[in-house]
Amino acid sequence: MARNKHLAYKLRLSKAGKAKKSVPAWIIAKTRGKVRWSPKSRRNWRNRKLRL
Repeated sequence: MARNKHLAYKLRLSKAGKAKKSVPAWIIAKTRGKVRWSPKSRRNWRNRKLRL
């Protein structure tokens, strides 16, 4: 990957990084542990790439 990245690419990467956060504890408690992860947060940089 290039050292210098376009602004649009950086914005998409930062958005994906923010979406990777886990579900809040109160949602886990409210759903009694059925919802622990959002589908977007299951992404890992090694096994699934972004569609940029």
